[in-house]
This record gives sequence, C-alpha cells and structure tokens, in this order.
Amino acid sequence: MKRVLVSVTNDISTDQRVAKVCDTLVNNNFSVLLIGRKLPNSVPLHRKYKTKRFRLLFNKGLLFYGEYNLRLFFYLLFAKKDILLANDIDTLLPNYLISKLQKTKIIFDSHELFSEIPELVHRPKVKKVWLALENWIVPKLKNNYTVCNSIAQYYQNKYKCSFKTIKNLPTKKRTKPGAFSFNTSNKKIILYQGALNIGRGIELMVETMRFLDNYLLILIGDGDIAATLKSKVFSKNLEDKVIFLGKIAPVELHKLTPLADLGLSLEEDLGLNYRFSLPNKIFDYIQAEVPVLVSNLPEMSAVITTYNVGEVTVHRTPQKLAIQIAHLLEKTFTTELKSAKKVLVWEQQEEQLLSIFNNLK
Repeated sequence: MKRVLVSVTNDISTDQRVAKVCDTLVNNNFSVLLIGRKLPNSVPLHRKYKTKRFRLLFNKGLLFYGEYNLRLFFYLLFAKKDILLANDIDTLLPNYLISKLQKTKIIFDSHELFSEIPELVHRPKVKKVWLALENWIVPKLKNNYTVCNSIAQYYQNKYKCSFKTIKNLPTKKRTKPGAFSFNTSNKKIILYQGALNIGRGIELMVETMRFLDNYLLILIGDGDIAATLKSKVFSKNLEDKVIFLGKIAPVELHKLTPLADLGLSLEEDLGLNYRFSLPNKIFDYIQAEVPVLVSNLPEMSAVITTYNVGEVTVHRTPQKLAIQIAHLLEKTFTTELKSAKKVLVWEQQEEQLLSIFNNLK
C-alpha cells in the first residue's frame, strides 16, 4: 500500500477539493496522511485517513509562510512516504526539496493561478517572490493537475510541462431539501454561496436588488467585505431584500441550495486568476438543480453554454442585470440540469485522478 503525504497551508477542515482527493485515494488502497495547520478556531476532524495539523506561532504573512514551510520540510524529511502531493505553490518548496533529496515521487495540484491571485496584484515584491518560486520549480515537475483547462493550458504554454485537468466537482448528492428560518413565500430566491470577498460581483448584485421586486438575495458565507456589504444594504434600505446567513457547514448548505431559484457566480475579470476561475459553487448549484447566472469569463461560461443550465451575463449594470434575471427565471432548465448533474460529479473523473497516481513519472 503506497503512502501519500498530502500538504496544504489551510486548517484542512473546509478544503473540500483536498478531502475528495484523499477520499478517492483511501478508497483505492492508498494510505493517506493530510498535513495542514491548526488555528484557534479550528474544528475537530473526523476523517477516514490520518491528519496532522501544525500549531504555529505566526498565522499570516511572510513569517507564517516561512515557519510553515520550515516545519513542513522537517516533517516530510523524517516521515514514511512513497508519494508527495503538494497543493498550490505555497506548499511546493519543501515538497520539491524532499523529492530531490530522497528521490520521492511528487505530484502538484494547482488549485488556482497562484501568482495571479488578487491579493498579490498590488504587492509586486511579494508577487515577484512567488513567481520566482513558480518559475524555478514548475518546469521541473512531471506529475501535475489543475482545476480547469485554461490554467492547464497556461502552464503548458509557459513552462512546457504537462498538466491534466481535474475539476473541483462535487460528489453525488442525495440530500433532502431543508427550509429557511424565515418566510420566503411568494419570493424568488437568488442565492450566492461562497466567500464574501472583493471581485465576486456581490456589490453589483446588491445594487441590482433595487430593481427586483418579490425577490430575495440570500448570501451564504463570510469574508473581507461582509461588513461593507451589510452597511451598503442598510444605507440602500434593502434589508427586506438581502439576507446574510454567514458561514454554514457544508452538510447544512447542501440542504439550502436546492431551495434557490437562481444561483450566482458573477466574478469580475481582475486578472488571469479570476479570468480562468471555475468556482465549485457553479457545480453545487447544478447538483441541486438550480439554474446559474455567471460572468462572461471563459471557463464558467463554457459550462453554462455546453450544458444549457442557465445564462451568461450580457451587461454588468444593475438595471440591465435585473431585466436579464427576470427573463431568465421565466425559462425552464429542468431537463438540462438533470442531465448535467449526472455528468458533472467528482465520481466521473476519479479514474483520471487515479491514473496520475498509478502512472508516476
């Protein structure tokens, strides 16, 4: 039984992509140890594989990355292993060094175009460091996969190395719908689930609600602009149209998603990382048989047009967006959603994922 050491810089508990990868490996006779970090608010973990979380002195910035990577290097150095799986550039250095020192096979899973994330756009010195690391290591890697075709093509063109695509699809759901804790009768439910961060199009959608009567915008999640959004809703007198539910555990979220009439993914084009994004919430909406409205960005628009499960935004102004939403919800996508949900699930790509682990170069 081959032992896979999987590393992430988060606290493990909410990383659903990594959890799905680990479950697939365990179900196919691999031994897995997932390594992350422990935060003050980290919840207990109950997994079918072993986990290890470092308690760190620093939890953000350069000192965090330095401490975590040093701890990870020495842990990997002395741990029993056959395969190393590095998730994103921020875990890649210690994994790569150990793979060279001990001649261990290494796999790289790029969850996003890390050097192009919005947090680095206005921090050129920090971006330069991550980009230098990427430029040094990625061209030397042979076993790679990422979340969408656009990022795979970007890496292949830039570094002349192969990347396969393993999308962040949900597992098959058999969850019975729940109920909201407030009255939604005679209202159309527009749902956004995910981080409340800049560049997600949430501010635009709040403005759009001024022009939509008998609709509710429900925001599930938390993030950097949550307080700003709440102030905006209050100042525009939209409290009866916009409801914040905060963070909700995935098990409970899966019960609420099917209650929506429309799911949103309105990311802005804030650089390559957002342009190539393929948010897993799109697939969660489809799995719940909820039609989707997405930005006119290549990866997400391709899903919608290929499977005909919603629409791509035509205009990004509140009044015109409101008109499009109203017209969209007059249409029916039931048949298309039922077909798409059978195809766009994690189980459909497990074979391809396992082929990477079983045929290492």
